[in-house]
Amino acid sequence: MVTRGHVHVRTAPKTPQFWLLWAVLCLNVSAGIGVIGMASPMIQEVFGGNLIGRAGVALADLTTDEKAQVATIGAAFAALLSFFNIIGRFIWASASDWLGRKRTYAVFFLLGILLYASVPHAGTGGSKTLFVVIFCVIITMYGGGFATIPAYLADMFGTQFVGAIHGRLLTAWSTAGVLGPVLINYLREYQLGHGVPAAQAYNTTMYVLAALLAAGFVANLLVRPVAEQYFMSESELAALRGAK
Repeated sequence: MVTRGHVHVRTAPKTPQFWLLWAVLCLNVSAGIGVIGMASPMIQEVFGGNLIGRAGVALADLTTDEKAQVATIGAAFAALLSFFNIIGRFIWASASDWLGRKRTYAVFFLLGILLYASVPHAGTGGSKTLFVVIFCVIITMYGGGFATIPAYLADMFGTQFVGAIHGRLLTAWSTAGVLGPVLINYLREYQLGHGVPAAQAYNTTMYVLAALLAAGFVANLLVRPVAEQYFMSESELAALRGAK
């Protein structure tokens, strides 16, 4: 999966590998951004009074001061996830040097599917620790996806134009930045509009995000080495480097 050739930045979007990796990044980020956006309100609504020693009391039934305490815990949870986002970039990018980029993304998607699907059960079971751990691991893979994709591109297209190719691939991040939050908000409002309790309104959302990861797994599975026809010849490469 590691090429020795170089693909020109103008040629890269003509390859199926570029668009498969575009889908891989977009789907991974869509799920990750969705989690980041709903993590704080989700932990507040799912656990409510349990976060401050008021077992069994829903968030809506707490006093104003108690809601403020719960909101503080929600903000601290979001800050914790930001920390694991950073940690994930170091851990997973380093691990990809050993596992390989394709296997690393396969882990992101397969483990992610399992964890996303486990969130509703952790919430229903009332396990705050398990809930937090699941989200922290999920966010490491969101950060790890960002850190690993440049190396994945270098493996596929060579290093000559990897920076420029990466810049074009980041349109997937832009798309995910819209798709993730819109999807999450729509699903939540749809659930609430149909009478689903706030504490359970995220369950379907987590399963939908798991489905996005399943699609990302398929896209990653389809990635193959770039065909020789797309690589620059030695003369083209020498002329380019000589011009610089």
